[in-house]
Amino acid sequence: MTATMRRLLTGQNSRQGLWLIPLLIGGIACILLALRSEEFLNAQNLLNLVAQAVPLLVIAIGQMLVILVRGLDLSVGAVVSLTTAILALDAPGYVVLPAAFLAAALVGAVNGIAVTRLHVHPIIATLSMMMIVQGGTMLLRPVAGGTIPAIVTDLVTGEVLGIYMPLVWAVLVLLLGWKLIHGSRFGLHLFAIGGGPEIARAFGIADRRNVLLAYIACSLFAALAGCFLAGRIASGDPNIGTPFALDSITAVALGGTQLAGGVGSLQGTVTGALIMALLANGMNLENLSAFIQTAVKGAILLVVVALQPRRFMGL
Repeated sequence: MTATMRRLLTGQNSRQGLWLIPLLIGGIACILLALRSEEFLNAQNLLNLVAQAVPLLVIAIGQMLVILVRGLDLSVGAVVSLTTAILALDAPGYVVLPAAFLAAALVGAVNGIAVTRLHVHPIIATLSMMMIVQGGTMLLRPVAGGTIPAIVTDLVTGEVLGIYMPLVWAVLVLLLGWKLIHGSRFGLHLFAIGGGPEIARAFGIADRRNVLLAYIACSLFAALAGCFLAGRIASGDPNIGTPFALDSITAVALGGTQLAGGVGSLQGTVTGALIMALLANGMNLENLSAFIQTAVKGAILLVVVALQPRRFMGL
């Protein structure tokens, strides 16, 4: 029993990574916020907390897929913004919804091809795509506005069978993420590739194809988060996705997934996303400025990455 607890606390000998300690930190954060602010346990604030956590959770799951294979995707925020801009084109839902996901898949495919075929470093490849996509989004919708199809807003707002819709989204996305990461051959291959591409290739795993699929899936998760945000704000916004690139990486790393690849877990990513949401909620309750909040998140990312074991400089 003691040995099992030690492995859970240290992440030793496990490809699940270190996730129990972040979970304990999240629990402590909840207690501190409840003691410090009477508004924290207010029903409306808790519902807002869930709604704020869902898009980051969705994007973080996609981000985890590429981090498992030693990658990184800085274009996810731009894909979120592009998705809201496409959905706000004042066109029927059956037109803009497929268009948004096709555009996201194209972005992911370009990222994957640049990394696997052109051998561009993931940071450079996805940073370049971030700038390209953000520029296209600004051309498409320079300022916030437009009308979101009713089908999108209906799927995000209100309740179904008495259940708050963001909760429904969270459950469905978690089930999808669990199936992809821990319940499929695809997820198993991602862990194997992250642990050692040469060894995975020797066992017959198509590493390039799986890495390409990971980048496409990551962009599709970002588009899904964009749909959620578009439904919540009922308009397109060319800048709404900006914070999510680094926030999603921070959430994944905070949950114990190794940026060097091959080690991580869905429960860790969920924990990291919830801690980030709690942090944002707490800072909002304390009326801290957006500049301070950004600095705090950056500091957390720096500390978390610095604490991760690495044999050489890089991811």
